[in-house]
Amino acid sequence: MIEFTIETEIARPPAEVFAFATDPALLPRWQTNTVSAVPEEDGPLQVGSRIREVHRAPGGKEMESVVEVEELKPGHVFALRMVEGALPLDARLTFESVGTGTRLHFRVHGQPTGVARLAQPLLRPALRRQFRQNCAELKRQLEAGGRG
Repeated sequence: MIEFTIETEIARPPAEVFAFATDPALLPRWQTNTVSAVPEEDGPLQVGSRIREVHRAPGGKEMESVVEVEELKPGHVFALRMVEGALPLDARLTFESVGTGTRLHFRVHGQPTGVARLAQPLLRPALRRQFRQNCAELKRQLEAGGRG
C-alpha cells in the first residue's frame, strides 16, 4: 500500500487555492510531470466528472490515465479516484483556512499491482518526493500571484 499526506501552508485564501488546484487546465503548471489534463465533458467539474491526464514517467515515456471526481465541496474538498491507468493512486485534497491563508492536505493512497507492487519500496519515497515538489510549486505559483 502506498499512502502519505503532504501538508503545505499557502498564503492565499482557500477559495483561491481550491480554484487553482482543481482547474485541469492549470495542472501542468504545478505538477511538473503532467503533460495535459482535459475533462471528458464540457462544463464545471462535478462528482462523476472524468479527466483524461497524460503524465511523463521517468525516462520521458508518456502515460495516460483517467481519473474521476469522487468528492467535491468547493473551497474545502476535492477527491479523485483513478479509473484507468498504470499506477492506481487516488488523491484527496482538503483546504483548511488558517488565518488569511490555507493549509492544504494532499493525501495520496493506492495499492499498486503487478510489477509496480514489487517496486513499492522504491515507488513510495519517489512519489512522496514528487508530490512534495508539486505542492511546493503550487505554493510558489499562488504566492507569486499566478493565475490562468
